[in-house]
Amino acid sequence: MSPLLQVIFDRLHETAFQGSSLARTILGSVDNIKSLTRNDILEYISTHYTGPRVVVAGAGAIEHDQLVGLADKAFGSLPNTPASGKAVSVPPATWVGSDIRVRDDSLPQAHVAVAFETGGWTDGHSVPVMVMQQLLGQWDRTDGSGANVSAGMCRELAEGNFVHSAMTFNTSYKDTGLFGVYFVAEPNMVFNATAVAMHNLARLATDVTDLEVERAKQQLKTAMVMQLDGSTAVCEDIGRQMLTYGRRMTPAEIYARIDAVDVDAVQRAGMALIHDQEVAAAGIGNVHEMPDYNFLRRRTFFMRN
Repeated sequence: MSPLLQVIFDRLHETAFQGSSLARTILGSVDNIKSLTRNDILEYISTHYTGPRVVVAGAGAIEHDQLVGLADKAFGSLPNTPASGKAVSVPPATWVGSDIRVRDDSLPQAHVAVAFETGGWTDGHSVPVMVMQQLLGQWDRTDGSGANVSAGMCRELAEGNFVHSAMTFNTSYKDTGLFGVYFVAEPNMVFNATAVAMHNLARLATDVTDLEVERAKQQLKTAMVMQLDGSTAVCEDIGRQMLTYGRRMTPAEIYARIDAVDVDAVQRAGMALIHDQEVAAAGIGNVHEMPDYNFLRRRTFFMRN
């Protein structure tokens, strides 16, 4: 994928979550980085590094009691509350239907991302959205498969020679998230690529098939198992789930949740998150053909006679 991938997602967050902390890049500005002092870092640690906010996870050839003892020795002295005595609170991020364009005709391609808001990790639609991500798929023209891909959106983009690459993303946070499509295209193909992406996003609410859903479910289960290849990946998975859910779901439970997803569940998620909902978009590079916001908004639903 493109080296501008991180930049486009920073811009997408900037426009989608205007006025909230999620709109700011995690790297910060050069001025802010240069102005950091030792006291700033110490204050941050004393505020955020408290016992209830820490998870110690282990995987592999370890003994539970030994891990507990080492964790107590290393972290047992952490305070239960921040030094200020006030609990850490983050105001909810507000989703703003909007777009941002950074036009630079010196770049040979256009980089475009369009997204809808999701409910986050614990939302009732979270698993169907994971299936939706696999259903739309990803593609790169350097792949050996060429246009012979199972995902309908990617096949349409490939057969039309509309993009260099495309991927469906699903970025989740505690109570919000972004689901959408990112692609890299030649300047004169941006309009066509955007139209294909919006059509396939909108049809998730009304026009998916049993075959597509079943294929996506199997691909999702395969991807999840492959991500647990090794004790390091397993340990990271345990820690992430403890922070997110307060417990670890076994692969068997996750498989059961995926198997429970059907066409109706996908369409309900699409209706709730995409159908006639506000869209956020970001474009960087040679984006003179990127459609305006009204074009994107009108294509969040299908007109029926």
